[in-house]
Amino acid sequence: MLKITALHEMHKNSGAKLVEFGGWEMPIAYESGTIEEHLTCRKDCVLFDVSHLGTVRLTGDDAFQTLQSVLSNDLRKISPGRAQYTQLLDPNDGSVLDDIIVWWVNDNTFDVVANASNTDRVLKYIPGRDITTTRCVIAVQGPSTREVVAKVSTEASEVQRNHVKEISILGSLCVVAGTGYTGEDGIEIAVPVEGAGMLWSVLVEAGAKPAGLGARDTLRLEAGLPLHGHELGPGITPIQANLEWVIGWKKENFQGKEALQREKERGPQKVLKGISTEGRRPPREGSEVFRNGSLIGVVTSGNFSPVLQHGIAMAFLDPSVNIGDMVELNVRGTSLEGRVVEMPFVERGHFAKN
Repeated sequence: MLKITALHEMHKNSGAKLVEFGGWEMPIAYESGTIEEHLTCRKDCVLFDVSHLGTVRLTGDDAFQTLQSVLSNDLRKISPGRAQYTQLLDPNDGSVLDDIIVWWVNDNTFDVVANASNTDRVLKYIPGRDITTTRCVIAVQGPSTREVVAKVSTEASEVQRNHVKEISILGSLCVVAGTGYTGEDGIEIAVPVEGAGMLWSVLVEAGAKPAGLGARDTLRLEAGLPLHGHELGPGITPIQANLEWVIGWKKENFQGKEALQREKERGPQKVLKGISTEGRRPPREGSEVFRNGSLIGVVTSGNFSPVLQHGIAMAFLDPSVNIGDMVELNVRGTSLEGRVVEMPFVERGHFAKN
């Protein structure tokens, strides 16, 4: 049986199309559709229900050292009241078991935000308390986010990028973070389930448009952000995914470090790169990529870019491939020409800059 969030009835009443996502029934799109929701996020402000994401809470004097010894990034780079992107790696081959945001809420309290389908896996390595069902997480995203949130809570609107703060909003003690997964400015609010419906409604009244996970996926693709199960997962290391910056090489040790050191010495066998294609026909996950007739890789995520109005893709390619190289994609038996490009495909604040 699929899990549902405390906002489930509100999604249904708003005409959302609900689908299975990581064991949860979640809105993929509302009546306006994915493309309109996507463009609204780039130009204005949307809100997503991302309560399906897991939250594992660690408290106590040993919480810092527990996370420091397991996760890849170095918590010494930040301090209480900050957020950090990090990864849980396989101890044997260094591949990514899950990618994670750590919210350092206060001195001895950490909220480890995991992918929905990986929460149990995270609990296997991090002995915290699963508080997923006690809260909803509402992600307000887009260039107008702070203006909209300020109508509900001035204090919440002032939480800057990658900062975290406990704030009382509409009578509920919330954890507010300047984080997101769209490539735009954003604020994510973890609100107790009993206050979630009211907060969602007030944010909509303030001007945020509900958006589904379909738009969240196309937004993260334009932003060049990896998704576990596609650009991250079994057999994929952070080095291959161009995420070496999340590796705390200066730490004495962490889970998977030795495997990553071996790979760094010999060099990765594949590297994640972006591909831009012409026309509205999108590349698709699993499409083989060729250069001069030779197979050089495979697409991990591909779609039509609502902003750029052509196809884009992320693919693991042979390390010899360079930016600017022309390639051919085999998309369901037909050829699609592409060019290897830098990521992100779309910069933060694209419409303000153009």
